[in-house]
Amino acid sequence: MAEQPTTIKAVPVRHPWRWVFAVLIAIFIANAIWSIATQANFDWSVVGDYLFSSQIMHGARNTLVLTAIAMLIGVSLGVVFAVMWLSPNPLISGFSWFYIWIFRGTPVLVQLLFWFFIAAVYPHVSIGIPFGGPELIGGSSKNLISVWMAAILGFGLNEAAYMAEIVRAGIASVDEGQTEAAAALGMSRGQTMRRIILPQAMRVIIPPTGNETISMLKTTSIAAFIAFPELIYASQQVYARTYKTIEMLVVASIWYLFFTTILTICQYYIEKKYSRGSRAAAGENKLEYFAKRILPMRSPREEGGPPAPSGFNPGGHPHE
Repeated sequence: MAEQPTTIKAVPVRHPWRWVFAVLIAIFIANAIWSIATQANFDWSVVGDYLFSSQIMHGARNTLVLTAIAMLIGVSLGVVFAVMWLSPNPLISGFSWFYIWIFRGTPVLVQLLFWFFIAAVYPHVSIGIPFGGPELIGGSSKNLISVWMAAILGFGLNEAAYMAEIVRAGIASVDEGQTEAAAALGMSRGQTMRRIILPQAMRVIIPPTGNETISMLKTTSIAAFIAFPELIYASQQVYARTYKTIEMLVVASIWYLFFTTILTICQYYIEKKYSRGSRAAAGENKLEYFAKRILPMRSPREEGGPPAPSGFNPGGHPHE
């Protein structure tokens, strides 16, 4: 008579060092919070008084508006320069390469200051017939290139160079057979790009574009160098009067963290939409990912226990 199989007792794998490091991290975080909360030289009442003040809210609004306009310019021009880069015409592709080389190779602060002080070199700007022909439209540079315009040009044109590389990488990720199939159907190059290539390239383009948007939100802080009334400049105006430097920087940081959190959530859902049908779409939610690693709710088999034999049920009796 065959011996009846016994119930397998799965023993979870122990991770003692995981808990040791978790306790150390918890102690470090608790100590940091306690130190900040009890610091006598830090005045939390100032943070509360100015967090929603009109001056700070005005700066936060300008930061969002500048970010949106700069990204709109950057994305639009980035697509144009990416398509130009891939053009078979050497003059068009060469101009795109030169633009990207210039704007990626120089610091954004230098470009910002360049546009702000452009009136020193070109006091009068105009549009007309080249090489000394009659002027059609013109005006003073000081009137045309305001602080707002300098910030928009500085950030928007710089972002276009980076977006061009992102879009070019997205286009290159689409199989060449798609282009050949579109050409076989009689589509022009422009139709193929709009209807076939770009929609498929969005899976590759969206994630870095979201990162660029978050980066742009924080990069706008250097516009304080040209007295643009954004969030950091508004904070500087306050602590120059109250001498509460750290407190006002905390106020600005709270707003930046709030905005970047909202953008991160939006980026996640946009990525999820464009990744439907791919392996990325089958991935677990970030909150689920975090919860699974904080809460040890996995089964013994997932913890490293031996797999159950074929035909074995949880009751300990073999299937007949």
